[in-house]
Order: sequence, then structure tokens, then C-alpha cells
Amino acid sequence: MNVEELISSAIGGDRRSLSKLLTIIESGKSIPTDNFGAWTLGVTGPPGVGKSTLIGKMIVEWISRGEKVAVLAVDPSSPKSGGALLGDRMRMAISDANDLVFVRSLATRNHPGGLTSFLAPMISLLSQCGWTRIIIETVGSGQSEIRIVAFADRVLLVEGPDRGDIIQAEKAGIIELADIIAINKSDLPSAQLAADSLRNSLTLATETAIEVCLVSAHLGDGVTELVNSIEQIDPNSNRDTIRFRERLLSAWDSRLISHPQFNEVIQALSAGTITLDEALEQISRPTN
Repeated sequence: MNVEELISSAIGGDRRSLSKLLTIIESGKSIPTDNFGAWTLGVTGPPGVGKSTLIGKMIVEWISRGEKVAVLAVDPSSPKSGGALLGDRMRMAISDANDLVFVRSLATRNHPGGLTSFLAPMISLLSQCGWTRIIIETVGSGQSEIRIVAFADRVLLVEGPDRGDIIQAEKAGIIELADIIAINKSDLPSAQLAADSLRNSLTLATETAIEVCLVSAHLGDGVTELVNSIEQIDPNSNRDTIRFRERLLSAWDSRLISHPQFNEVIQALSAGTITLDEALEQISRPTN
């Protein structure tokens, strides 16, 4: 089938066609999609804090409300194959078995921001195919936590009861971009203390109130309340400047990495045969 036929089939509910289209987009090719004002939620936070498990419980809550949930889980790339390690998809395998759920693992492909610019057309495609709740889960480290605002209208920051993780989030600036914060593992004694401490910090650091929720992804406690709070979030239009700045940077990073002479220039830099300025000039030249 050609692209138009694949799109028609995917809109009709064929998952194989949808997967093929996402693969086409991931390969760098453009396909015609319509933007239906997709509902998007970015989920970020430190590795190992329980993001995937929490998302799984949130998915169960959403499908009980009749929503169709699609998850784009950005996994770390294998240093050998460059592909996704599929860790998050494995943890959400049970949810993916439901007809109302679609989970796709995406490799970072060593992208500097951790999030590829191909996410935007993927989100448009999923929305066009009838997915009403689109979740983007980041690998949870470095610039990827900030860049999530380029693709998500709502941002959920998941933290653990360890105050050290929260301090790192404050330093990275992600707390200022989060719409809501969930302290996972609420069954641990330190969770309430971490939530209270964070609320106090937010009162001093931010002009607008950011809700802090206590949840237990393992037990399912607080998940319904968290989903209710997320549903009440109105996308922040004041964030548009940051959103398009990060989207432009993401597109620039992708273009740089996909440059046909990128690896050649890296080797020349390593060998010391060219300077960094010469490398930039070489990559900036138009390609035939």
C-alpha cells in the first residue's frame, strides 16, 4: 500500500498500518497529517522513579472512562544497534494488549535532547487516527526533561520520596515547566515529608500554584485523583515561546545528526586534522 492507503487503513483502526506509518516518520520521511489539536501529556522524571508503572495505572483509569490511549515511550538507544532497548514497552505490555491502548517505543538515537523532532508528526498522526490521550514518556535525564515542552501541552513530573531527586529537578528547571507533580511510592514514610517540603519550596519559587499529588504506582493509590487533576489542566499558552524554541532546537539537532558527512567530520575532529570551526563550516555547507 502507498502512504495514502496506509493512512486510510490506520484511521480505520489497522494497527499494522499505523506502525508502518510511524516507522516511515521515524526514518525521516514526511507524510500528510492533519493537526486535530491533539491532547498530549509529557511524563518525565528521574530514571527508576516508577514513571512507566504509573503510566500503566493511569492508562487503566483512562480506558475505564472510554478514552483511547497512545504512548510514545522514548527509550535509551542501544550503543550497538542504535535501536530502543524497549524497557518501557516491556513494563507496559499488559496495557498494550487492550484494543484501546497503543504503545510505541522510540530510540533516542543519541539525539542531544533525548527527544526526536519526529515526535510532532507522530502525535498528529495518532490524533488523526482517533487516539484521544497521547502520552510521551521521556528517558528522564538531562535536556530531555526540558525539551518535553516542545511536544506536550501538559507536563507531569514524577518524583520519588528521595528529596535529592527533587533538588536535582529544581536545579534543572523542570519544576518551573511542570503543570503537576506526582510523588510516587506514597506508601513509604518519607513520601509525605517530601511532598510537604516540595510544596513549601514551590510557594517560594513559583508565581503560580503547582499541584503536588501523592501516588503509589505499585498499589494504585491516588491514581484516580491524579488523572482527575491532569484532566483539569488547561494548556499554558504562555509556554508557546519555550515550546517553539525547543522544537526548533530539536529539529536543528536532528538535521545535524542526519548530515551525510557527520561521522566523517567527527572522525576528522578526533584525528585532529580539522578544527571545530572548520567542522562547523563543513557541515553548514549545502548538500547536493
